[in-house]
Amino acid sequence: MAQPLGAKLWLVHVAAPDPDFVGFEAGPKYIREHRADVLRREHVELQALSKALADRGLLAEALLVQGPTAETLLDEVERLKADLIIMGSHGRSGLFKALVGSVSEQVLRDSKVPVMIVPSVDKA
Repeated sequence: MAQPLGAKLWLVHVAAPDPDFVGFEAGPKYIREHRADVLRREHVELQALSKALADRGLLAEALLVQGPTAETLLDEVERLKADLIIMGSHGRSGLFKALVGSVSEQVLRDSKVPVMIVPSVDKA
């Protein structure tokens, strides 16, 4: 869709916020190091996706941000002046969805731009 329109693609990955630790200012060192490793891996994967799109002639830029998922994504959409959100859905249901909610549903409900949800593919 983006190529014929000459549109820029923003690959935005919202990483979970740093966990809160009771009694620790910044959390134990091994937790901080593990979290940093996870964020580095996610950043590398995101950059590889962006490069793969660029290799196919698409204008793409990757962005990794931290924060509450739906709110942070919607803030980035506004900041980047995006015209469309395309996001994947894990397809969770039942108790998990009741307790945690659905990021897709929150984005659909609160977005000021159109949203396209792409369901996850069952790899079983």
